[in-house]
Amino acid sequence: MPPTLDAPAVRAWCRLALQALGRAREEIDAINVYPVADGDTGTNMYLTVESAAQAVDAVFDGHAASGTEPDLSSCLHSMAHGALIGARGNSGTILAQLLRGMTEVLASGSGDLRPALRRAAESAYQAVAHPVEGTMLTVAAAAAEAAAATADAAADAWAVARAAYEGARRALAATPAQLDVLGNAGVVDAGGRGLVAVLGALADAVSGQAPMGPLVDALPKGPALPFGCAPGGDGDDPHVVPGGPGFEVVYLLDAPDTAVGGLRRRLDGLGDSLVVVGGDGLWNVHVHVDDVGAAIEAGIEAGRPHRIKVTHFGDQARGHERGRRGQRGEPALRAVVAVVRGDGLAALCAEAGAVVIAVRPGEPPASGEIAEAIRRAYAREVVLLPNDVELRDAAGAAAEQARTEGVRVALIPTRSAVQGIAALAVHEPTRRFDEDVVAMTSAAGATRYAELAVAETQSWTMAGVCQAGDVLGLIDGDVAIIGGNLVETGITVLDRMLAAGGEMVTLVLGAGAPADLAGRLEAHVREGHLAVDTVVYAGGQERCPLLIGVE
Repeated sequence: MPPTLDAPAVRAWCRLALQALGRAREEIDAINVYPVADGDTGTNMYLTVESAAQAVDAVFDGHAASGTEPDLSSCLHSMAHGALIGARGNSGTILAQLLRGMTEVLASGSGDLRPALRRAAESAYQAVAHPVEGTMLTVAAAAAEAAAATADAAADAWAVARAAYEGARRALAATPAQLDVLGNAGVVDAGGRGLVAVLGALADAVSGQAPMGPLVDALPKGPALPFGCAPGGDGDDPHVVPGGPGFEVVYLLDAPDTAVGGLRRRLDGLGDSLVVVGGDGLWNVHVHVDDVGAAIEAGIEAGRPHRIKVTHFGDQARGHERGRRGQRGEPALRAVVAVVRGDGLAALCAEAGAVVIAVRPGEPPASGEIAEAIRRAYAREVVLLPNDVELRDAAGAAAEQARTEGVRVALIPTRSAVQGIAALAVHEPTRRFDEDVVAMTSAAGATRYAELAVAETQSWTMAGVCQAGDVLGLIDGDVAIIGGNLVETGITVLDRMLAAGGEMVTLVLGAGAPADLAGRLEAHVREGHLAVDTVVYAGGQERCPLLIGVE
């Protein structure tokens, strides 16, 4: 059966796009020089797609509860709506309109991506008050043109999506020649870079293949020169464009379609970077202005604005600087935020002084939930411990949000709760922040981690084929051992890890761990590995009978 875009593919697209943007987020933030060098394009696009992905997941969860399967139309509309209400910044708002444009075509029953991509590009251009070439708009148009060039009427979804992706890559490589600020900085357009990641995820989703890999080698590289600054300048704020508006105003707007034309004209006269996207009574409004009150008043005249967010570019820049350098001369108020699975682990981390985000089975926290925990810590300096490799991207986006609010955040990439425990054990809030972060990072990095899990189905692993019910021993994230029971597999894992040396073993028992598991493993370490201490915690984590750490 040829590749096609169906409901599961839409869900896969959202998830793959979120992963791709998570990997590229810092890179995209770093090359963000247009229209304002506020260093948040990658974060904004990640948050926009995260909102879309959550909306699609909610559709699947609702149908799973009733034992039915969602249809393509409901998934597409949920994706577009989620992106619309969660859109952040100029780039996120345009991306939301691109997704809406595709939905308008595909939800009608047409499986052809070519008119969908064309409609997406057209609607994005219409949403921007003054389109500029060399931006993500150009990349979107090139993707649509490349897709249309697949003239074979029988071309499947993967062939069209792949053509669009390749067309977008070529257009992205050309953006520095189209926009002087990009050429001067030696970078490609940040929004276009994010869009290429989203289109690559689309092709991967409909094909089921592995991600397509890095961008073409010809793409310009090098550090971004903030827009409006010259090398060796006098230290003026690089995030404020000389002569440009000082505030970003964003809000959702409940308003009839007939009121939007007047709103656009009113806001266009107040500032720049105007983007108004949406339809069917719900709109997302983004504009840069000096008169914040007038921008909000324009929304009130058109309908009902809500979820209003106002950012002063100078404050945002200073927030970035405080996030990178700290606030010298001010008393440090520091906190640790830890993400954990299991009531026992939550209590352990809370006892150590951390602000805890307790993860429910199958419900990993979104970046917004992590960012809220950072705010709840009410600290100028925060150490963030994700304790799960799959949460690294969401934690990174949350940390970036907090930095724009003036919080200095250090993200220590702990991959397991045992690494988080090791980091918390050396945490000392009275020493300098940088020294504390170095000590905690070193402790986490010196802790090898493993876990025992029970296979649910037959599958291929790094250690061979496992059957349902087999016990899997994962070391540093990879399946290293396939065993018959928890005790024997745990002993094998411990022996393999301790063969490289170690002074302390940490055992964290899951909710379903047998009563004698810890005792038998502890006895084995005591008898077979002299001078190695063992500490045992009741973690209470679901679906993982045992976590192991070796320091």
